[in-house]
Amino acid sequence: MRPAHALRALRAVAGRELHSFVRQPGRLASALVRPLLWLLVFAAGFQNVFGVAINPPYDTYIEYRVYLAPGLLGMVALFNGMQSSLAMVYDREMGVMRLLLTAPLPRWWILACKLAGGATLSLAQMIAFLLAAWAFGIDIDPWYALASLPVFALAALMLGALGLVLSVYVRQLENFAGTMNFVIFPMFFLSTALYPLWKLQESGAWIVHGIAQYNPFTHAVEAMRFALYGQALWSSLAVVAGCTIAFFALALWGYDPQRGTPRRAGPP
Repeated sequence: MRPAHALRALRAVAGRELHSFVRQPGRLASALVRPLLWLLVFAAGFQNVFGVAINPPYDTYIEYRVYLAPGLLGMVALFNGMQSSLAMVYDREMGVMRLLLTAPLPRWWILACKLAGGATLSLAQMIAFLLAAWAFGIDIDPWYALASLPVFALAALMLGALGLVLSVYVRQLENFAGTMNFVIFPMFFLSTALYPLWKLQESGAWIVHGIAQYNPFTHAVEAMRFALYGQALWSSLAVVAGCTIAFFALALWGYDPQRGTPRRAGPP
């Protein structure tokens, strides 16, 4: 594979994802409405989530919104990763994936280009959410936010790679909604996106606490949360990087290079 051919494939495959997003301006609005509602409305009902007395109570609301922001950044990337997976299922049904995977390029590079396009969209939407959160009074240091972009990109890559794995096993568009419910909601609610781990332990929710500790989404959120405070949580960064590699390897194994379709679990 020559570098010129690799760059041309990257521009074509990832550019297709970006052009599709640009042609649908409503996608950005819909991607921001969901986390902003959680930031402004959901946080109002959880003013005492930290169990501390702060006067006036409005300060507690502000504090929790700051805590909630990294979890909602993860929500943006999680939903966009699932949308990218949905697009791949659609491309497979339409025959586009078959054409891509039979191109005279390494299969891993084609999938990496798809992943790069989806992660770029996630990163753009995360930046847009940060700007919207800042406009609504969330105090985020701009320099720390800028330094956090590599961590945001790593989280977007992990969740995009998870979407690649799901696209291997989801056969039809009609089945995708149910699959998303079994992936998005457990990953989001069984994590530290909404409440800290110590709060789960303190309340006696040992099962939820244990699951949250081993949830890759938890480590993505915590890595972004520490990065926004100018710190590096190396253990979570290592988990996110390892999960990214593992998910991408599973997706690479799941796609058959000969037929351009996912492997079948058993005999036809």
